[in-house]
Amino acid sequence: MGSLVTILIIAISLAMDAFAVSVAGGIKSRQSKWRDAVKIGLYFGGFQAAMPLIGWVMGNSLRGFVMNFSGWIAFILLTIIGLKMIKEALVDDDEDDKEQKSLLNSRTLLLMAIATSIDALVVGITLSLIGLPLLVSVAIIGIVTFVLSVLGFQFGKKLGAFFAGKIEIVGGIALIAIGVKLLLAP
Repeated sequence: MGSLVTILIIAISLAMDAFAVSVAGGIKSRQSKWRDAVKIGLYFGGFQAAMPLIGWVMGNSLRGFVMNFSGWIAFILLTIIGLKMIKEALVDDDEDDKEQKSLLNSRTLLLMAIATSIDALVVGITLSLIGLPLLVSVAIIGIVTFVLSVLGFQFGKKLGAFFAGKIEIVGGIALIAIGVKLLLAP
């Protein structure tokens, strides 16, 4: 029972960045559908589940490298996406549908999923060291991230509809702030 609670705490902790990015995505995509929320959940949940598996396979040989540069990688990716959101918020509302589609396109989602799951790679490296079951951990991490991402996207959608206007700027700033937090994290 204790290891299940530990895995759940790890899963929720890992999912927080994906949740925040999903909220920002929902703010920008006010006219999206449930399938868009599920798509985001699948990207984030899939990468959060895959990265610990990859980390476990990589083992300790690359641990130092990943730990040394993971903050920078996440910072760069999230800053690029955040700046893109801010730029798009300052463009005419006539292009809103095009901007929504660009936020939900596979390339952007791939970058966001990678950026928010790099820390899960390091967790995968350490899973064997602390004796947690790999497949159970991977499944719980993926499911928790999926659920929180879908809920975050839907919450952001409602928040964006409530505030309308240029709240996308706040979402872009939030992504950059997450990147800075990951860069400065010990």
